[in-house]
Amino acid sequence: MSTIPITPTPSAAPLQARRRRNLGLVVVSKYGTLIAMALMIVIFGVTTHGAFLSVNNLVNIVNQSALTAIIASGLTIVLVVGEFDLSVGYAASLAGVLVTGLVANQHLPLVLAIAVTILIGGGIGGVNGVLVTKARVNAVVATLGVGTILTGLAFGYTAGSPIIELPKEFSYLTLARFLGVQNPIWIMAVVLVILWVLLNRTPLGQRIQAVGANSHAARLAGIRTDRSKISAFVIAGVCAAITGILLSSLLGSGTVSAADGYLMDSFAAVFLGSATLRDGEFHILGTLVGVLVVSIGFNGLSLLGTPTFWQYIFKGGILVLAVAMSTIARRYSKA
Repeated sequence: MSTIPITPTPSAAPLQARRRRNLGLVVVSKYGTLIAMALMIVIFGVTTHGAFLSVNNLVNIVNQSALTAIIASGLTIVLVVGEFDLSVGYAASLAGVLVTGLVANQHLPLVLAIAVTILIGGGIGGVNGVLVTKARVNAVVATLGVGTILTGLAFGYTAGSPIIELPKEFSYLTLARFLGVQNPIWIMAVVLVILWVLLNRTPLGQRIQAVGANSHAARLAGIRTDRSKISAFVIAGVCAAITGILLSSLLGSGTVSAADGYLMDSFAAVFLGSATLRDGEFHILGTLVGVLVVSIGFNGLSLLGTPTFWQYIFKGGILVLAVAMSTIARRYSKA
């Protein structure tokens, strides 16, 4: 008579230990950014003898975060829909030289020049979206190629020289205050609120999230996935244009490549944000937290008088760490 082999029941102890380990990793991945931000505030507050914690400096950090938050929030929408946009920094640089050129060279009224520049920014995003959805070009290749073209256009428009003959009203965009708070902070708040509402409280936002979660399933459900992706790229282009306009106002000139560095800053902020409060999901509030972490790091290092190369090391390191934390959060949210 044959006997049926009995597989021994695994002990519950290793399973419980694994669950506790996974839970710990998820907690770190979801709240690690906030913990790191708190630690940086304490460390910089102590090492700078209170200079970092002064009200003026804290407000300055938020003000410095404004432009990065605007461009990063637009990038967030593209990442939510499941694509990449490597042209946002170049689009912002082109917007800076366009708006200053339209005012200084073409003598357009400031409001009209800003409106035209924002429309062009949205058009750049639309081109990216069409290349990705209709021509089926990989998003990384398409947006990097478009970004390079934009750099060429900026050099051609300015002949490599900064545009500096600007009216004083243009500088008021970033230097003026409302209720004692700098204008960039108010503009950042408006953009973030609009995008949060759009992403979480509108049909377009729901479609963008559905496409990002599962493009094939969204298509079967009747969602026009291409249109949703193009809309996301347009939003990113508009946010990049706004950032470029504000940066040129802050600098007092339209300079080629002035905003190129915002590309890495925005990616670092968005990926840090995806590992904040959620399991590796891109969202507007998380992006704001990520931007603040990056700005706090730069500000603290500057106050400590650290050499410039440490800022580049911090920027690259924070990007790698952000992607790693986001990946861990996604992996263990499915465990």
